Amino acid sequence: MDKKETVLVTGGTGFVGVHCILQLLQKGYRVKTTLRTMNRKEEVLDMLRNGGIATPDGLEFVEADLMKDANWDKAVKDCRFVLHVASPMATVIPRDENEVIRPAVDGTLRVLTAAKNAGVKRVVLTSNFGAVGYSHKDPHTVITEEEWSNPHQKGMTAYNRSKILAERAAWDFIRKEGEQMELAVINPVAIFGPTLGRDISGSFAFLTHMLDGSMKSIPQLNMNIADVRDVADLHIRAMTHPGASGQRFLALSGGAMSLPEMAVFLKKEMPGVSQKVSTKVLSNGLVRLAGLFNKQAKAIAPLLGVSRNVSNAKAKKMLDWQPIATNEQAIVASVESMIKFGVLQ
Repeated sequence: MDKKETVLVTGGTGFVGVHCILQLLQKGYRVKTTLRTMNRKEEVLDMLRNGGIATPDGLEFVEADLMKDANWDKAVKDCRFVLHVASPMATVIPRDENEVIRPAVDGTLRVLTAAKNAGVKRVVLTSNFGAVGYSHKDPHTVITEEEWSNPHQKGMTAYNRSKILAERAAWDFIRKEGEQMELAVINPVAIFGPTLGRDISGSFAFLTHMLDGSMKSIPQLNMNIADVRDVADLHIRAMTHPGASGQRFLALSGGAMSLPEMAVFLKKEMPGVSQKVSTKVLSNGLVRLAGLFNKQAKAIAPLLGVSRNVSNAKAKKMLDWQPIATNEQAIVASVESMIKFGVLQ
């Protein structure tokens, strides 16, 4: 393959997006990336320098918004592949869930339409685990890419619902209007790993609240973890592998890890930064009671005590993907980079 082919990565300022750009440039691809405002161009360049690319030749920026038609034709022009990573992420629980859902669904269709019109060969869409296995509560059931979450399930967050509906819309588009264009989907679990700047994954909120002492007691939540470097690598493998067309791939490093286990690990392995970390476990009953009055507690209450048995066998077998980081290594890399870039004081 001629590595001088051009790839569009949407959402270049994002945690996953910038790691995708970094790895593509390291592999010799030309890269375009979209930003909602060009004011953040220098921020992306700084993150790439932090990742080891001093002069990112072959990188082009295009100003484009998921909710607007402008410039998407320019963004996809001359691109053979598109990694559609960008997706709205609510920092607070929205009053109207359509504030998150509509940009996710409409933005995905906008990108797919522009890509098809430009003759793009394959789009790789970043979905999430919430679109696959949120509805499964049996810890003995192995969750694979064949599963779909119920978007109308009680307790479903607006973000997870947006991911389900956007991915469904993407597959419908390919089936009805995609013509020769191909689609592959990546479904990551909670993403940790090294940040290249101050833009971090939403999963980092748990680490932040543990390390700054604001999480006085630790809820009994179980998390499956993926390192951002592995997630970016999986996007690129799904972009190029002939057999990845029409497939979904779950991205996770290992088995589940609970927040109490994470707290104990931080206290033991990173004592210099974990003085404020509590190892006191919060009872499920108290969280559910708090959920009657607090939106954040209400959002996590359905997840209490749930342990999901998630399989990454498909990505390993079909794409020869081997995660480079364990759960623990991803957490250490997260904390070290948060300190380095001033996310955590």
